[in-house]
Amino acid sequence: MGDISPIKTRPAGNPAPLRLEAAVLDWAGTVVDFGSFAPTQIFVEAFAEFGVAITLDEARGPMGLGKWDHIRTLCNDSAIATRFSLAHGHMPTDEDVTAIYNRFMPLQIAKVGTHSAMIPGALETIAALREAGMKIGSCSGYPRVVMDRVVALAAEAGYQPDCVVACDDVPRARPYPAQALRNVVDLGIGDVAACVKVDDTVPGIEEGHRAGMWTVALLMSGNTLGLPYEDYAALSDDARAHHREAISAGFAACRPHYEIDTIADLPVVVADINRRMASGERPQCV
Repeated sequence: MGDISPIKTRPAGNPAPLRLEAAVLDWAGTVVDFGSFAPTQIFVEAFAEFGVAITLDEARGPMGLGKWDHIRTLCNDSAIATRFSLAHGHMPTDEDVTAIYNRFMPLQIAKVGTHSAMIPGALETIAALREAGMKIGSCSGYPRVVMDRVVALAAEAGYQPDCVVACDDVPRARPYPAQALRNVVDLGIGDVAACVKVDDTVPGIEEGHRAGMWTVALLMSGNTLGLPYEDYAALSDDARAHHREAISAGFAACRPHYEIDTIADLPVVVADINRRMASGERPQCV
């Protein structure tokens, strides 16, 4: 791991932070649930209960948004909307989206524990960040009623972040910056530039940019690759390189500051960000 020694006090008169003070971590696909299966499979099941078949790949498309917005985005897809129209005689309305959402929620709560395992290396990485004096914030596309269940399961596994912000804790969830900024306020961070946002989705990286933070995209543990850890671990080096290139291309438009495979690689990135901050760089200017 890189050098992420404890935070030093900022010199008087220097307005710029010299080191990272907090990491704001996503949940599914970042810290828990390698491959991000808990949310995606439930979308498939919820739509099926309304007579509309969607694929796991289609369900993954808008990942990172709040769940109502996720369903609305799926219903805006022309192919899915056509299937819905054939089943119900009209194009999906906001009332239909709410009906699907209301069915999705109890399914999500009931089954989120099935995919709650910590991602390999997550606990070790978080311990290293804490040892360096960093606070651990978090946010998710999960609403509070699901988030509370996820947090309880993570605590049993040894993970307790300092802050948890669900998508319905703020007026507008990601890609808007409110969840990330709520972490800044609740953690008592003095400058958004002293935070790094870590996420496996485009909306999560956009959230970090809009909040003025450093951003780190996860390429292999999350929604886009969508493999269980055992299948990922079995990939050849060539296969990993192929997937890495394709997934990176999907993040190109939102310009993450860094891309890594999984959270296990984060300490090296934190060390490099600290080096850049010590030389005067800020995330908004690179």
